[in-house]
Amino acid sequence: MSSKKIIIISGPTASGKTSTSMNIYDHLLKVGLSPAIVNFDSLLFYKELSIGTAKPSQKELGEYEHHLVDVVSAKSPLNASEFLEYADKALNDLIEQGKTPIFVGGSAFYVRAFVKGMYEANPIPKELRLSIDAEYKEKGIQFIRDFLKENDLDSYNSLHENDHYRNIRAYEYFKSTGMPISLEKEKLEKNSPYDFSINRLNGYEIIHIYLDLPKDEHWKIIQSRTQDMIKSGLVNEVKDLLQNGFTGKEKPLTSIGYKETIQFINGEFSSEDEYIDRIAISTRQLAKSQRTFFKKVTPKETFHPLIDKDNIVNLVISKLKED
Repeated sequence: MSSKKIIIISGPTASGKTSTSMNIYDHLLKVGLSPAIVNFDSLLFYKELSIGTAKPSQKELGEYEHHLVDVVSAKSPLNASEFLEYADKALNDLIEQGKTPIFVGGSAFYVRAFVKGMYEANPIPKELRLSIDAEYKEKGIQFIRDFLKENDLDSYNSLHENDHYRNIRAYEYFKSTGMPISLEKEKLEKNSPYDFSINRLNGYEIIHIYLDLPKDEHWKIIQSRTQDMIKSGLVNEVKDLLQNGFTGKEKPLTSIGYKETIQFINGEFSSEDEYIDRIAISTRQLAKSQRTFFKKVTPKETFHPLIDKDNIVNLVISKLKED
């Protein structure tokens, strides 16, 4: 079996990626391979977040080798450049150890960065980032917008003035490289952004398993998973975070599930039912966005996560056996 192959399992949120990865893992062991799961779901990077991220249980993390889970604190969010460093190291280490990497997650931005590369691949020097952060706090976003208008008009026109994060990133990039980030983004877009057969992975063959299911069936799963998170103690998880130094404004805590829970704790919903419905609806909207991205991606093999379990395993093993 070839050692230059990577399995990617993608799909919208709550589509069964975790259970599928573990099923594949079990079957690869049976045919004599040594698999390892590498996470690219952005919220699973954070040590303090568990219930609202549908993170694998401690038992599952112990039974199945995982990488890029619980690697940093939510107080210091991981950016895409740092993710690439972690992912590349995990890939190289696993291949050297003769293991079969299974990359799993629904974060379209991260999987595309891993496969295709990104225009912000060079990390911004820490000193520059701290200097710009101080500048932003002193002068505000309008100063940065004015700079972009003069030096990176495409970014200025494409970014909303309220999107402070991306405006600051564009400003940082120009200050670091002397080049508009919009030019680098344009180069990336010309590089067939959805064609995973053309990639940065140095000859690795990608076996891309995409999971999806009918929207009405998926909606029931989303509602059920939301209920399970509440019953498992999501509110208490967030209360503990807020009592232990978190403000609620950290980027990971503005994600779906955590944002609504903070609002619920603050009394911004009229009832628990409204709170639960809001999480489920936001999750469904995220799934729609993820579907829109992944439908454009080629090549991939699409499967129903519940009906096609055997077909998924058979395809993966047959692809791994190919020379």
